[in-house]
Formats: sequence, C-alpha cells, structure tokens
Amino acid sequence: MAGSVPESFRLDHTRVRAPYVRLAGVVETPRGDRIEKYDLRLAQPNQEALDTGSLHTLEHLLATYLRRHLEGVVDVSPMGCRTGFYLVVLGEPGPHQVLEALRASLEAAVQHQVVPGVSELECGNYRDHNPEGARAWARRVLEQGLRVQETVEIEGA
Repeated sequence: MAGSVPESFRLDHTRVRAPYVRLAGVVETPRGDRIEKYDLRLAQPNQEALDTGSLHTLEHLLATYLRRHLEGVVDVSPMGCRTGFYLVVLGEPGPHQVLEALRASLEAAVQHQVVPGVSELECGNYRDHNPEGARAWARRVLEQGLRVQETVEIEGA
C-alpha cells in the first residue's frame, strides 16, 4: 500500500553500525528518471546524537561539498534524530560512489574554516552553528571509517 509505513520506520536501528552509507530508497519517475535516497549515518542510533549546532554546520558543509564530489545531488537534509543526514540524488551513483563522495566531503569539512551560508540573510537559524563541533564529528567519522550498510528491516515489518 503506497504511503503506509516510511522506510526509516522499518529499519532495525539496533542492528545497524554507524558510521555508514546506506541506500534507503529508489524512486523511478514517470519520465524514467531514477532518484536514490541515501542514509548517511554518522552517529550510532539511540546511543549518541550530534548537537544541533554541529549538525547544522555539517548540513551547510555537506550541502556544499557533496555537490562538488557527486553529480545529481538534489538535497542534503539532517535527520530529526540528529544521527546523520539524508542525501537525495538524481541518477544511480550507487552506495560505494556516495561513500567516496562523503569521505571526500568530510575531509574537506575538517579543513574548512568559514562556513558558507551563515548570515541572517542566508540562513533561517544562523546563530545555531558549531564549526568546531562539526570538524570534530567529521574527524571522528573519518577515523572510525565509513562503510556501506545493508538495510536490516525489523522482523515482521
């Protein structure tokens, strides 16, 4: 049944191991275009979460850098649970290419000094940024090592 239970509510969050990249969904448009949605998980679900300032700053940095390393980026959005991001891509880069683009983007984020789009004119909550925290999370994820995570659904879902 279309629109019944969102994919993320069927994911067994106790059986995934962050940090990872996971293909979370595919949509074929009526014109034949392919749209892929990725789960870019930085923090282990239900054990840790990014503070809002770090998450917000990483959103700005990833929105900038992922577009430089990956064609077809439509959107990069933070998860409400603050454990990572959703990436929507037009086309089919596949999880390994997304992983390499995320790795390169996090490496750039570690080095980045001036966060793009943080003025009152450019951002809806420009005071809530934490560049130091964002760099620390980027470093941490790179040190832990990214991997491709297969979807593990809740049994019986």
